[in-house]
Amino acid sequence: MAAPAAVVFDLDGVIIDSEQVWNEAREQLVHERGGTWHEQATADMMGMSSKEWSQYMHDRLGVPMEPAAINDQVVRRVMSIYEHGLPLLPHAVETVRELAARWPLGLASSSNRPIIDLVLQRSGLAPCFAVVVSSEEVERGKPAPDVYLAVARRLGVDPQDCVAIEDSTNGIKSAVGAGMRTVAVPNPHFPPADGALATAAVVVSSLAEVTPDLVASM
Repeated sequence: MAAPAAVVFDLDGVIIDSEQVWNEAREQLVHERGGTWHEQATADMMGMSSKEWSQYMHDRLGVPMEPAAINDQVVRRVMSIYEHGLPLLPHAVETVRELAARWPLGLASSSNRPIIDLVLQRSGLAPCFAVVVSSEEVERGKPAPDVYLAVARRLGVDPQDCVAIEDSTNGIKSAVGAGMRTVAVPNPHFPPADGALATAAVVVSSLAEVTPDLVASM
């Protein structure tokens, strides 16, 4: 197997500790507008594109707003929280910079483009990424492989020559489905399913373990 040609990061749950921020923003809107939140909603929406989760909130959670308006409301709430301080995960900045010094990096995120841009700007990591793709820019969100395939295509590398770094069930399915060698860094708040973890090439407990030596060995 050829040495890795590029590394592709997820954003939510890998670089920023954000899944609960999204969760709270969505749940608040559901309750405010008289919808019905259910326990499975968080897991269902994890990895969905903005078009998919806003439609889900309309159809399944009963939010009586157009999906585009739902999306705008949730994004506004998340961005407001980020503007007061980014919930960066431990070792995220260091790991991104270390790997960027050795490989071209891509970002394959389910977040909306304005949120991705805000996080990369505020964290100082924007210059580290050669390619950034939001799943709202492809046909299907995670667990479909579309966003990872788009990143590989724009990087000009074969997906099989990429190492992906993911934290969730749908994210791991997306990266593995694209053919990438996948490092799983399980999200402690929303742990990935055992079946998804079993498909990852490597499972680590934190980004501190995702060193250049580890990536080079995959």
